[in-house]
Formats: sequence, structure tokens, C-alpha cells
Amino acid sequence: MSSGTYYQAEPDRGGKRKHPVRTTVLVLLGILVVAGIVVATYLFSLAYTFNTQTTTIAPAFPVEATRPVRAPAAEHAMNILLMGSDVGAGSGASEDLPGVPNGARSDTMMLMHIPENRDDVYVMSIMRDTWTELPGYGEHKINAAMSLGGVPLVVRTIEGMFHAPVDHVIIIDFEGFKGLTDALGGVEVNNPIAFQSEGVHGEFFDQGPVTLDGDSALKFVRERYAFTDGDYQRVENQQLFIKGVMSQLLRADTLTNPLKISDVVHQISPYLSVDEDFNAGTAASLAFSLRSVRTDDVHFFTLPNLGIGTSLDGQSIVLKDDAAIAEIADALDTDSLGEYLESSHTEDQDVQG
Repeated sequence: MSSGTYYQAEPDRGGKRKHPVRTTVLVLLGILVVAGIVVATYLFSLAYTFNTQTTTIAPAFPVEATRPVRAPAAEHAMNILLMGSDVGAGSGASEDLPGVPNGARSDTMMLMHIPENRDDVYVMSIMRDTWTELPGYGEHKINAAMSLGGVPLVVRTIEGMFHAPVDHVIIIDFEGFKGLTDALGGVEVNNPIAFQSEGVHGEFFDQGPVTLDGDSALKFVRERYAFTDGDYQRVENQQLFIKGVMSQLLRADTLTNPLKISDVVHQISPYLSVDEDFNAGTAASLAFSLRSVRTDDVHFFTLPNLGIGTSLDGQSIVLKDDAAIAEIADALDTDSLGEYLESSHTEDQDVQG
């Protein structure tokens, strides 16, 4: 027998062997689960904020029998009526006139058309002094529809004008622009005309690129008395601002910043009034369908008109262009609004975010 030192192997006692690969996978799965819970909680919080802080417009639509039928070619397109008001929309609906957020006046009116392919977005401004037929009330400025018959009358007027259904209605109180602008860290616009806004707290806006903060944004979109063409330039400035907002929202440092997105939702929700079917789920679904859209894919234009006129009772009005309206109605029916804009050169090439 050798006198050398030797070691005897330990007997196998049935102990569990370590599995480093499996352990790593389990740890990663655990992290993913926790991350999923955090994301789900974040999304739930945003949805809860949107659904509880926005005001529901009820009713938002006229009776079904009075509404146009969607053309087969535009079956999957979407039309959203956007309106802006200078009076608090987040404080509820008027008890005297259902379907009217407090302050029965719409200073801004736009029809947003989203085609079936979701490659572009078309936003058409309608001058608030456009003289047209309000069903049941005769001829008036189009912005009188809100005070005469609430949101349902506005929808019925727009649907009657273009023979196309409105799918959703969104009203924003201009005061919401302040919080939204600040939440985005400012909004840059390319101001075409230098001007001084009215009032003791008026502000001078230089020509060229201007970064707006909350208070400045409100003055920028409201002003009309500083311009020789009044509402025409005001409408263009509103388009500039909205495009600037969209440009900021679509930036990578916004989309990848949960705190900024959360701040935007919290700041804007109390100033929004929406139809009963437009909830957080609808907004999220629409946003996902438009995930490939960028600023250059959003096209702004103003409904063509025949200039300024005077009504029989002496009001200064905007004369509507029935031929252009008929062409736009046909383009909505055939989901070909882009082609119409290209052929008519109606798109406002000067609107830059």
C-alpha cells in the first residue's frame, strides 16, 4: 500500500445541481414580468386620467335618420371634427342646451380626415364666419351652430355640407394650450408675419422661428385684430401651432420619455371634451394606426371660399365656395382627399411646424 496522501471523492448525496443558464432565464423573466407590470400600471394610469378628466359631450351627434351614409370607398376612413373654444370646456356641459360644453361658442373649427391607408392626415380649417345653412335655423355664420343647437347641430351642419359622416368630436379649451405647450418644453413655429397681440399684456412676436411657452401660445392662437385679413391669418397661425405641437410630440425624446408623455396627458385632459365613444382605448388605437405618420405627412389647408361679403342683415361674412365644397365632398366619398389637394393646389405650403 502506498504511503502517499490521497483523497476519496465525496459520495453523491442526491443534492440539487446548480443550473446557471436556467437561473439566468428565470431572473430575466422576473425582470420582464416586473417591467410589464410597471408599463401596464403606467398605461392604466394614463387611461384612467384621460377617461376621468375629459368631459363627455352627450349628445354629440344628431339623430341617426338625419345623418349621411358612408360611401363604400371610404368605409375605413375616419373624419374627426375638431373645435376650439375660449371658455372652459373641462367644467361640464350646459344644463340649458345639452351637448354644449360651458361657453356655447366655437372659435375654431377643423375637419380632420384620416384615410384608410393611414399614411397621411388631412386637416381642413373652416372659417368661423362662413355663411351657410344651419338645418332648421336658416342661414347663419357656421360658428352660430353651437349656440343655436349645440354640438349635434354643428355635426349635422358639417355632415350636410360635405355629405360625409363625422366619426368623432373633440373640443379643446384654448386654456389647455398653455399646459400642453409647457409640458412639451415649448413649441416652435415659423411665424410668417411679425405682430403685437392686443391687450395690456400683449406680446410681440417676431417674424421667423419663434419658441412659444404656455402664455405665449395662447396669445399666438387667439390674435386676429393685429392682422389686416383678421381671421384668415388667425386660422393660419392656429394651423402653425398645431403642426408645431405635432412635431414636438413625434420627436424621439418625447415618445421615449414616459414622464413627458404622462405630463402631456395630465395637462391636456381637463381641457378636452369628447364624444361618448372617444375614450382612452379609442385614442390609443388611433395613435397606433398612425404610428408611421410624421410631421410632413400631416397636411393643413383652409376650406376655399369666395372672400368677404355682407349678409342681408349687415353682418360681415365669409362667402362659401359651393363648387369647391362639392369637390371636397366627392374626395371624402372616394377617400381621395390627397389627390384633390394635389390637383387643386389647395394645401397651404406655408404652414411649417
